[in-house]
Amino acid sequence: MQRVHFISGLPRSGSTLLAALLRQNSKTEAGMSSPVAALIGSLLTEMGGSREHSVFLDDARRQKILKGIFTNYYADCEASVIFDTSRAWCARMNLIDALFPEAKVIACVRHMPWVIDSVERLVLRNVFQPSGIFGYTTTGTVYSRAEAIAKGEGMVGFGYNALKEAFFGPFAHKLMLVQYETLVTDPARVLQAIYDFTGTEPFTHDFDNVSYDADEFDRKLGTPGLHHVRRKVAAEPRRTVLPPDVFQRFENDAFWRNPDLNPHRVAVI
Repeated sequence: MQRVHFISGLPRSGSTLLAALLRQNSKTEAGMSSPVAALIGSLLTEMGGSREHSVFLDDARRQKILKGIFTNYYADCEASVIFDTSRAWCARMNLIDALFPEAKVIACVRHMPWVIDSVERLVLRNVFQPSGIFGYTTTGTVYSRAEAIAKGEGMVGFGYNALKEAFFGPFAHKLMLVQYETLVTDPARVLQAIYDFTGTEPFTHDFDNVSYDADEFDRKLGTPGLHHVRRKVAAEPRRTVLPPDVFQRFENDAFWRNPDLNPHRVAVI
């Protein structure tokens, strides 16, 4: 079994870029969100007390079945280190600890108004394609879209709440936060910190030639460019497309920037 770690955190915060960099090393496998977390969630339900056949399963067997998802999903992968990606992993820290006690979770974060801004930019760019992010509807406004993705079950809200659960919870020692702002301005520092945190052998990356292709997935979701990664890692300053009140609504949500709100001393890069 390969060594397993996880990428999680907020959407539109650099997880695909991070995966694209990690996979430059042939010994490391990483990518956009995989189906593993969803499969495990479904299996937990099917093996739970609401199903009559649950009487044939004890926790030891449940653990083996869930671990088998990883073994079989990555069976054809030759890499020795796996980074599986899903926003759900921050809400599964106890499960990660039970299945892979040595595993670490890298959570990508970004100043929240710019997360909302990034999603809105996708909507504005894909003028002829309704996005699956919003159920392929076309009747909303920037206000309703921001509200939809920020609520607890929304694309951003779920990731944010899961992040807080992991950050303030009892398994925070397994967690490291990578700020998008650092990733695009000092990627070498970020990768070295991840290698140190996970005990992975360092690798010399090419930050001027990054590639990742998820075009088919993005088109199917009606959101071309969702996982687009620019060839060169660099910050691109820009003005927000959000109305001022929408931007300001999320201005103070970056709790990770306040050392006084970090009781477990989680590393924030």
